[in-house]
Amino acid sequence: MESLVEIFGDPISVYTRAQALEDGVLVDVTEWASADKGFIGGFKCPVVMTRALWGRVEAPRGSIQDTRGRAHDVLWLASLTVRRLSREQKDAGVFVVRLGRRNEMLRVVVDGDGVTIGFPSDF
Repeated sequence: MESLVEIFGDPISVYTRAQALEDGVLVDVTEWASADKGFIGGFKCPVVMTRALWGRVEAPRGSIQDTRGRAHDVLWLASLTVRRLSREQKDAGVFVVRLGRRNEMLRVVVDGDGVTIGFPSDF
């Protein structure tokens, strides 16, 4: 199979993960997701959420839910999905989580930069 560079040539520009974090397009949740910080079954690599997902994870003011709890639900299900992916030797998968009153389908991608979690339309 040909690589993308072989097909399209050298890229004109590249938007890096660091730039996306700086611009706020991605939100770093590594500390909350870290196995080292007590998240059972946590990650040992950097973890980010897309801004769109983070907007849904943040609990509305006055809600009985809290942001940390919603983030935990997303991170736990993402960690289970990543384990399944590693057994299947794949780098992306989907899972469903309840955020507020709705079930949301999310996508998790594992690459050389770490783990990225977001809505399928974010990728």
